[in-house]
Amino acid sequence: MSKSSKALNLKDKLSGNEMDLSLCNLSEVPVKELAQLPKATVMDLSCNNIICLSPEFCSLTHLVKLDLSKNQLTCLPDEFGNLVNLQHLDLFNNKLMTLPVSFSQLRSLKWLDLKDNPLEPTLAKAAGDCLDEKQCKLCASKVLQHMREIQEEVDHAREKRLLREKELEKKKEAKQREREAREREARKREKAEEKERRRQEYQAQMAAVAAKEQQKKKNEEKKKRNGQAAADKKAAVEPASKPRRSLIGLMFKLLLLLMLGLAGAVAACRLTDLQKEPACVPINVAVDDGLAWAKVQGGVVRQLAQNLSSAAKELLESTSKS
Repeated sequence: MSKSSKALNLKDKLSGNEMDLSLCNLSEVPVKELAQLPKATVMDLSCNNIICLSPEFCSLTHLVKLDLSKNQLTCLPDEFGNLVNLQHLDLFNNKLMTLPVSFSQLRSLKWLDLKDNPLEPTLAKAAGDCLDEKQCKLCASKVLQHMREIQEEVDHAREKRLLREKELEKKKEAKQREREAREREARKREKAEEKERRRQEYQAQMAAVAAKEQQKKKNEEKKKRNGQAAADKKAAVEPASKPRRSLIGLMFKLLLLLMLGLAGAVAACRLTDLQKEPACVPINVAVDDGLAWAKVQGGVVRQLAQNLSSAAKELLESTSKS
């Protein structure tokens, strides 16, 4: 609010239900102060320097007649449609090119003046000339219809946008579900592969254990067979060797008995009176011959020993001299 508007005493400007703030050099509207005067349903803000209206201005829903002519307005707030009780609106000689889409919500509007504004062509065509009461009423009707069409287009565009966003969201959700399904399938497949791998490892371990047990059994059976074969061989060898040992022993015993018999016969023939018997004569002769041969052999051995001793002595002497 400008300094001049701050100096205003709004109660002095109020007459009945009419608030006259024209020609007050206002650049802003004192919304807070006006909101405290709800009985001021008719407001004249013409011939000021107002460039724009604040969104808070649209909270003055008690307004029925509003005069904003001969200001510097370039636009109206988007919430302007909240002034649902507004019936008379004068926007003559401003700088408006368009109206907010919410303007279509002013269903109580019966009178409208948009002359001397640089309106865009379609809005200017709908507004008409507004040179008298009838034309201003017609302007209100046509502009409302025009803004409703724009509102419908905006709503339709918004619906299309929302539908498109919804479809995009659905596609996004579908892709998300598909991706999650693929991930679940991949996890399921990985789990199945891991389970199969573990099962194969377990089977391989069991097969290795079984093969080891089988090899162990084979080795035990082989040992048993080898032991049995050795036992059988031993059993087969023992009966064959036993008679051999028995025969050798028997022959040794017979030889021993024969030698004992011969010794007994020699002793009997040499030491008893039986030496003159004809049977002992050859035995005594054989004994005498044996003793003579042994004596001769003893002399030969002694001579051989002497020769060996002499040869050794000579060898030692020659070795020591060399």
